[in-house]
Amino acid sequence: MLSDKMVKSINHQINREHYSAYLYLSMASYAAAEGLNGFANWFAVQMKEEMFHAEKMYNYVNQQGSRVLLEAIEQPPTEFSSMLDLFEKTLEHEKGVTAMINNLVKLAREKDDYATESFLQWYVTEQVEEEANPAEIIQKLKFIGKDGRGLLMMDKDLAARVFTVPTATGQ
Repeated sequence: MLSDKMVKSINHQINREHYSAYLYLSMASYAAAEGLNGFANWFAVQMKEEMFHAEKMYNYVNQQGSRVLLEAIEQPPTEFSSMLDLFEKTLEHEKGVTAMINNLVKLAREKDDYATESFLQWYVTEQVEEEANPAEIIQKLKFIGKDGRGLLMMDKDLAARVFTVPTATGQ
């Protein structure tokens, strides 16, 4: 059984995962409006990943005999200056998510909630990838700079990204 504080904290994290999905959908819309559908695809896939993260937490809370209480989702930004800006904001956002996940792990440890700590380890590992992916794209975007051909080549590469439900989800 989860403590009330843990349930409240996971419920809030579910909200943040939904916000992340909403943010990435906004970024996908911006990229599509700029005619860069590969970039839009990358963010649409990212949105699906975030929804999966939220659903995984939702299922965990329910399996533990607690109740999920959904919070309002704030409006994400809608204006960006470039593809580089999108990915710099993505990396900054994911670093914030990493901090929130780490705080959940810390709370689980404080509450001697070993099941939740074990459950959260999947997210700890996932956040390494969540930060590495945009960091790599930022590096490439900085390398190509204002070269439109490089941007179009990158757009083509990002169009190939697909969402695959993780098989070793732990829950």
